[in-house]
Amino acid sequence: MPGPDPDAGQDQERGGLRGALGGLTTRGRSFLAAGLAAALCAYLLGQGDLLRVGLLLALLPLLCAVFLYRTRHRVEGSRQLVPAQVPAGSEARVTLRVDSVSRLPTGLLMLQDRVPYVLGPRPRFLLDRVEPGGRREVSYRVRSDLRGRYPLGPLQLRLTDPFGMCELNRAFSGQSTLTVVPRVERLPPLRPGGEARGFGEGRQHTLALAGEDDLIPRGYRHGDDLRRVHWRSTARLGELMVRREEQPHRAGCTVLLDTRAAGYAGSGPGSAFEWAVSGAASALLHLLEQNVTVRLVTDTGDAVPAEGSPPASGGRSGQTAALLMDLLAVVGHSDGAGLSRAHEVIGESGEALLVAFLGDLDEEQTALAARVRRPGSTAVAFLLDSGVWAGEGGTEALDARARRLREAGWTVVPVPPGVALAPLWGGAGAPWPAGPARPRTTSSSSGGAA
Repeated sequence: MPGPDPDAGQDQERGGLRGALGGLTTRGRSFLAAGLAAALCAYLLGQGDLLRVGLLLALLPLLCAVFLYRTRHRVEGSRQLVPAQVPAGSEARVTLRVDSVSRLPTGLLMLQDRVPYVLGPRPRFLLDRVEPGGRREVSYRVRSDLRGRYPLGPLQLRLTDPFGMCELNRAFSGQSTLTVVPRVERLPPLRPGGEARGFGEGRQHTLALAGEDDLIPRGYRHGDDLRRVHWRSTARLGELMVRREEQPHRAGCTVLLDTRAAGYAGSGPGSAFEWAVSGAASALLHLLEQNVTVRLVTDTGDAVPAEGSPPASGGRSGQTAALLMDLLAVVGHSDGAGLSRAHEVIGESGEALLVAFLGDLDEEQTALAARVRRPGSTAVAFLLDSGVWAGEGGTEALDARARRLREAGWTVVPVPPGVALAPLWGGAGAPWPAGPARPRTTSSSSGGAA
């Protein structure tokens, strides 16, 4: 549970007594002016009683300003945020605490905490006098339907004396950060029909569909052995290509998240992009709960955990889950136009399962996505089409993309608008898990079952 802000008691304002006098209210200024006028008249007229009244009127607001100035530095404020990380649409509680370390009671206090507008209205609280050594606590709730990191604070405190002669403000430097992560669904076990080694009881091995041509060669690099040159690909592409070294499959999973701005249309909690981010988060946490080694790769080629990091499973699954959710809380659209970097990163790995959340793909990107799948591995693609999500049709283009990926050995699941991930996730595998009937997620023109 997060504690109070460590620097919450530091005062940001340095005005001295001159600043305190600047906090006089209209009433305080009126009393000061009336007192000075009465004192001047008493001096000119020689009226001693009027002089005493004038001095009292003039000194009262000054004494109140000095009292508040001393009190302001004897009031400490802190904030506690529980929890500091919440799913989108959930609430977090913020507790504000005010402690008086003065030997005198305070006057009226008004608390105000700064929060971003997406979290709700700015909270304000009015507190009665706080006794010496006393404490007051108030709380409010914040909620956001949008992912992101949102700063809370600084806490502002306004002090007022009992006579209403002076008001002084104090701002505390401590801030808290609320992290709003994607919504996560509980998913059924995924057992794709072409189970790769390390998944399921059958431990079947998916064979390459096109023989040697299905091997994915890469460009020649300085120092590569010329005996590994793949002459057929070299002749077809017009540049020197070499065969990849054999890499053993690991019982792990890569989740590919397509973040290209060109791949999605629309924004907001109900957009296709937010569905893809939420789906990737659900898949990652589900696999971590199954003690599967996972990593997240985006179209920009960024991988979390990075290559060479300890396995993201077992005892480190909690740390890995927090790291992944922190990243997904702030992930946005990339400026990249293709999946080439993701293809390079995934092509060098040996995970047995690949789960991809893909937006709109043109012919070139569809062909590139088809080659991302390694021979002998299992790959599942959740396809989101902006035209379908916008209600503009586009099913023919979606069917063409799905057919091309299926021909490359992918299991393809088109994602209709507003459908939860759980039934699609369960429907992506065979045998179908016990439960509700399998939803129809493919069209009659598709080349196989989704």
